Amino acid sequence: MRARNFLTFVITLGLPALLPGQEAGQTKANTSAKTAESRLLVMPTDDVKWTDLSGAPGVKVADLWGNHAKGAFGALFKLPAGFAAPLHTHTYDMKVVILSGTYIQAPEGKPEFRLGPGSYLLQPGGNYRHTTSCDPNSECVFFVESKGRFDLKPVQAATAAKK
Repeated sequence: MRARNFLTFVITLGLPALLPGQEAGQTKANTSAKTAESRLLVMPTDDVKWTDLSGAPGVKVADLWGNHAKGAFGALFKLPAGFAAPLHTHTYDMKVVILSGTYIQAPEGKPEFRLGPGSYLLQPGGNYRHTTSCDPNSECVFFVESKGRFDLKPVQAATAAKK
């Protein structure tokens, strides 16, 4: 082995073991683990901050990250038992996981479907017209994640009548 290659070999393998504050064998993975650990966020139920969802009486929202009114977010939503939203659309896709209650959705012109705890729904944004409700037997709680802000755009009665 040439001296230059040998020196490169020794520096590459030996130098990290000699640096102060590092143990032999410590790698970038260990450093990444410290970074991940510092990003850990724990939010017990009592720390979840529920607020009223603007424009939807009785509906509550708790942002877990982001801001549902401004952009990308992950949030919990709570609908009171018996809640019903008229025909509407949303601008952005939403990934939804039902946590409790029975969530009911009816795509325009199609039969409703009912989702219980553990169910998943990818609700398309754009022109997907639907109604949303919660079974009257208990409130509905679900997790929503979206790449854009939450909005609810009611379909006007005249527009709905044309369809």
